[in-house]
Amino acid sequence: MAARGGKKIVIVKKKVAGHGGHHGGSWKVAYADFVTAMMAFFMVMWILGMDDQTKSAIEGYFSNPVGYRKGYGAGSSPIAVGSTVTNIQRTPLRLVVRANEEKTFEAAKSRIMAKLQANDSLAKLNADVEVAVTSEGLRIELIESGTGDVYFPLGSARIKPAIALVLQVVGSELSALSHPIVLEGHTDAAKFSPDATYTNWELSSDRANAARRVLEASGVGQERLVEVRGYADKRLRVPTDPSASANRRISLLLPFTNVPEGIVGDTPIEKGPPPVEAPSLPPASSPNEQP
Repeated sequence: MAARGGKKIVIVKKKVAGHGGHHGGSWKVAYADFVTAMMAFFMVMWILGMDDQTKSAIEGYFSNPVGYRKGYGAGSSPIAVGSTVTNIQRTPLRLVVRANEEKTFEAAKSRIMAKLQANDSLAKLNADVEVAVTSEGLRIELIESGTGDVYFPLGSARIKPAIALVLQVVGSELSALSHPIVLEGHTDAAKFSPDATYTNWELSSDRANAARRVLEASGVGQERLVEVRGYADKRLRVPTDPSASANRRISLLLPFTNVPEGIVGDTPIEKGPPPVEAPSLPPASSPNEQP
């Protein structure tokens, strides 16, 4: 282009090429995916280094978070306690113990029932035995049938062949366990004569002790028989019919281990110092007491 005075004016045009705002921001998405993948990788490596019990707990949580959380009750979920690796690996001991004992009791129940059903002599005697894992523990009940005198004669603590056979089978299985055993005796509501000094309280206790002696002879150690209870007719199996023969029974209870609340792994949770008890005062002297 010519300009006045013969000078040539040069106009330079610069074209700035756009890059789509740093490639359109797609790099942010790729970076976020990379960070997420790395976090997942380190989580997997971290979980692989945990013990088997904690792995099972985490697996149970992700399989059913709602039901798993409800199952903890007053306890704490092992993946919801604190934010450190140490806390997440410290599963409440009582939950681990209860789960293991439930498996042990279910296996013992299956073995006991299989042996009882395979015993032809017990089938001929019409012996009624119920084995169940309850909220208390493993409960085995020897229940009188309709005839009412399969295990004991009416009003007597003298054992009959049926109870000896049942307790021998049961004792052979219980001898392999280490849990303590509680024996309970129950009667119906039928009363002895009004002037009798022997009542259902003595009868229920005597029957429980008779069962205890048979268990000891079957190989169950005396140290495991920790308690004998006589309930008379205070815990009827058939409350609507106090005189029913099913109310007369012997119960063997293997209670669950009572692990105190707040115990995590092998380390108790600190709850502060115990309360200081006030000093006890000496009893007041009676006004008629001589100095």
